[in-house]
Amino acid sequence: MEKITIGIEGMKCGMCEAHICDVIRRAVPSAKKVKASRSRNQATFVSDEAVKKEELKKAVEDMGYGFLSYSSEPYKKKGLFGK
Repeated sequence: MEKITIGIEGMKCGMCEAHICDVIRRAVPSAKKVKASRSRNQATFVSDEAVKKEELKKAVEDMGYGFLSYSSEPYKKKGLFGK
């Protein structure tokens, strides 16, 4: 599993965050734990499958938002009580 973080420019409200989450879910059907934050200018999600950066970038930019950055790191599921 990979945790993907993307930098996004142009989110101004809660609806913008919701739009970004919808875009990610459409572009990456295996995406889980999708979250967007306008205050941080980023969105994060977890995926079992490989994510194609260019497809994700195109989907975000087609909605009118700026794609600033992309990073990926291994994701380890936490057990009960964070162990």
